[in-house]
Formats: sequence, structure tokens, C-alpha cells
Amino acid sequence: MQSWQITTGSARETRQLGQLFGRLAEAGLVVLLSGQLGAGKTCFAQGVGSGLGLAPSSPVTSPSYTLLNIHQGRLPFYHFDLYRLTQVDDLADLGYDEYAEGDGLTMVEWADRMTGALSSSIDVAIESLGGEQRKIRFVARDDRGAELLGQLVQKWSGGDRPPDSRENL
Repeated sequence: MQSWQITTGSARETRQLGQLFGRLAEAGLVVLLSGQLGAGKTCFAQGVGSGLGLAPSSPVTSPSYTLLNIHQGRLPFYHFDLYRLTQVDDLADLGYDEYAEGDGLTMVEWADRMTGALSSSIDVAIESLGGEQRKIRFVARDDRGAELLGQLVQKWSGGDRPPDSRENL
């Protein structure tokens, strides 16, 4: 599967989708996450962190000021935020190449700020539809992304939705 679009009806459902995504993720996955301010990027990332089994003592927050947060779970979770970056060189200074496609999952929020500069396995675009509804579009960019996306659609459509585990967020 190359692309999939879904509408979630609440922050809880967006986290659940992220949690299932995190459960299915494998080492080396690079996820480029885009969407306007307040679209739900961090909410989705919190779900991914929960799915990776992050400890409650390591909450997933937007790393807008630190630019990179590293969390330890089933896989290391390298969570970048490019909101404050202005050029690709800034990303290289953070050691991006050392993390991407390595031993963990690399997620880049505001990835659209570096258009064409970053490769990924899967792109995730989140759009607010008003209230708590979000339109989430997944686009697989390689075989790894396509496999994960196929599993995600199958499990989500089959009702295999994780419970909302806020205590892990």
C-alpha cells in the first residue's frame, strides 16, 4: 500500500492511531511529520511513543526548543522538531544523519520546512478539520513504509486499536 487517509474524531483516537503505528514500527524507520501549528503532530507522536513502550517518566513533548528529544523504549525514539531551523546545515549540526535510519525510529516534526532535503520511509500529514477532528494522510516512500502502512490499515480496519494509555504518554 502506498497511501492511506483517515479522519480521527478526537485526540484520543489520534493517539491510538499513533500508538498502533509505534507498535508496528521497526528500527531504521524515518517518519516525516507535517501539519500546521496545533494540527495534532505532537498528539500523534505521543501515541507513537506509547506504542514504542516509552516509560511514563519520559513524556513525549514537542522538542521545539531543544530540537531533538531522545526517548528509550522498545526502540530508541529520535524525535526532531524543525520549527526553528532555517537551513539543512542546522539539521546536520544536530547529528541527524547519525540517527536517521539507525537503530531506532526517527520522527521529524515540521519536516515540510526541509522540503526535498530529507528522505523517509513514510510521510504523515495531519490537518485539523475543526474541533478535535483530524485528517491524517500517510504516504509510503519505500518498501519498509509500504509494509508498515499495509499492516497499519489492516489492523486499524480490523478493530485492533490499542486502548488509550495516557499514563504512558
